[in-house]
Amino acid sequence: MQKTSARLLALLSLLQARRDWPGALLAERLEVSPRTVRRDVDRLRELGYPILATKGPDGGYRLDAGTRLPPLLFDDEQAVALAVALQLATISGVGIEDAAARALNTVRQVMPARLRHRIDTLQVTAVEPPASRPEPQVDSGVLVALGAAVHGREELRFDYAGGEPRRVQPHHLLARGGRWYLVAWDLDREDWRTFRADRIIPRTPTGPRFTPRELPAGGPAAFVSARFRGSDGSRDWPCRGEVILHLPAAAVSPYTREGIVEELGPNRCRLVLGSWSWPGLAAAIGRFDADIEVVGPAELKDAFAHLARRYANAATSASGHREDGA
Repeated sequence: MQKTSARLLALLSLLQARRDWPGALLAERLEVSPRTVRRDVDRLRELGYPILATKGPDGGYRLDAGTRLPPLLFDDEQAVALAVALQLATISGVGIEDAAARALNTVRQVMPARLRHRIDTLQVTAVEPPASRPEPQVDSGVLVALGAAVHGREELRFDYAGGEPRRVQPHHLLARGGRWYLVAWDLDREDWRTFRADRIIPRTPTGPRFTPRELPAGGPAAFVSARFRGSDGSRDWPCRGEVILHLPAAAVSPYTREGIVEELGPNRCRLVLGSWSWPGLAAAIGRFDADIEVVGPAELKDAFAHLARRYANAATSASGHREDGA
C-alpha cells in the first residue's frame, strides 16, 4: 500500500481527471478499501478540496468548485502545455501579462527538475503587432462579463465605441488576430453583428434569457472570417480566381489558408483562391515562384498583365538608378 501522502496525491489526480468517480472504482484503482477512500476524501476536504459524495449502491465522489483555489495537480503534458500557454498570453489581447508571468513562475517552481528543464529550453517569443499599429487591450473584466452573458444566454446592453447603446443576444466570444470579438444578434437591427470587445462597455444588469438562434456560415469562426471578406455582405471574397501552378499540391497547400488545392500530377496542381482585389489576388498567387496558367476569370488575367507592366517599370527604374549612381 502507498504511503498516505502519496495515496492522497493519487486520489486527487484521479478526481481531477474526470467528473464522477464511483467509490468502488476509486478503491480498485488505488488498491485500497472503500473505507480508506472515505478517510482519504475527508483528509482532502480538510486541505480545502471541495469533494461531494453521493450515497447509495452507485455512490461516488466528485471534485466540485469551491470558494478558493486549492493546489492543483498536472501531469507532464498538462504542465508543459500550461507553461507554453502562459508564455503566449502576452499576445492574447488581454491585459494579463504580469499575472501570466507570475503564474508561470509559480508553476515552474513546483515542477520536477525534468519538466523544469523542458520548459527552460522551450522559450517561446510572443511577437507583438508593430508599434505603428498597436492592438488595443481588452479589460479582463469585460471579457468575463461578456463570457458570462454568452454562457447564461442573457440579453446584453452595452455602449459601443462611444455611440448609441446596443441591445444584443450574445452568442460567441472569440479571438482573431490578437483581437477579441463578440458575435451577437442585434435586437434593434434584427441581424447578426460582430463587435470588437475592446470597444464594448457593458451595462448592468443584463436582460432576460433568450433561446439561441442558429448562427449562419458554418459556426462562429467561419462567420467572423467571412465578415472580414469584402464589404458587399456576400460573406465571400470579392475577387476569386482559379489557376494551375507548376508545383506539387503538397508544396502549395500549407500556404493557402483559405484556398482550395487539387493535385493534378507530380508537379502540377489547381488552386482556387480569393482576395480583396484582383491585383492582390495575382500578387498572392505570384509568391509561389512557379509557372502559372490562369483558368479564369478574365479579371485575373488582366491583373497579371497589370502587375507585369508595373514590375517591368519598377525593374527599369531600379536599373536606371544604379547606372546614375555608378
